[in-house]
Amino acid sequence: MKDISISDFIVTSQINISEAKSFVDLDASEELIENELERTREKLGELQDTLYAHGKYAVLVCFQGMDTAGKDSLIREVFKDFNARGVVVHSFKVPTDLERKHDYLWRHYIALPARGKFGVFNRTHYENVLVTRVHPNYIMGEFLPNVRSVADVNDSFWDKRFDQINAFEKTISENGTLIFKFFLNLSKDEQKHRQLRRLNKPNKNWKFSPGDLDERELWSDYMRCYQDVLNRTSKPHAPWYIVPADDKPTARLIVASILLDEMRKYEDIKEPELDPKIKAQISEYRKRLEND
Repeated sequence: MKDISISDFIVTSQINISEAKSFVDLDASEELIENELERTREKLGELQDTLYAHGKYAVLVCFQGMDTAGKDSLIREVFKDFNARGVVVHSFKVPTDLERKHDYLWRHYIALPARGKFGVFNRTHYENVLVTRVHPNYIMGEFLPNVRSVADVNDSFWDKRFDQINAFEKTISENGTLIFKFFLNLSKDEQKHRQLRRLNKPNKNWKFSPGDLDERELWSDYMRCYQDVLNRTSKPHAPWYIVPADDKPTARLIVASILLDEMRKYEDIKEPELDPKIKAQISEYRKRLEND
């Protein structure tokens, strides 16, 4: 199997999204890839236990991608071996009435993971510069004081919103949250195949919505917005990784490998030392239990 190199996926300079790969060949069978994923996620689970005991960092893992990119199944498979108390997944849908009464980042702030835990965002705060940018009329539903019409949702508006998102991530990073952002890069042809599969399999029909086809017709608009997102918000403290998503097992292994390799760089994440006074009495405590 080919090695997975982070440098092949991380966004460190301006990219052209049309040149980004949606498929990568690891020169391995699906069984071998799945076995490697199992080993990797077990190690991630152990690392998460240490993170929980250490209690000084939180980890935010963000997933973005077009419909059928495989976010749900990837999250299920990558985090399968985590202790349930150590990971919380949030799936962000259309904002509720309560959420609309706050700024657009509010619902993401309150969903951030506590120190010692992983938080997974299935769709993220970037929907506010993706879906809303493709459909600027959605901004009117935010009832912003300086937006009186769609004409006010201009380049200056989006510049400010990108500044706000970058500031949000900078703030939480400086306060102990490690940020990983993954764009699951699905090809348009593979999306067609997966949408047809939803229609052809009775147990998958519930996932299909006619609106999915309307959004598909806006593919070029979404790609242009995604390219802008990747270029304007990939930072050293909050990098984007472009993950080829046409093959689901490969995408899952790439994400798990990046998380494990990057988390291992934080050598200060260790289990806390036992109090010296207690450590000195371990033999005595053991005897008390054995003689109980």
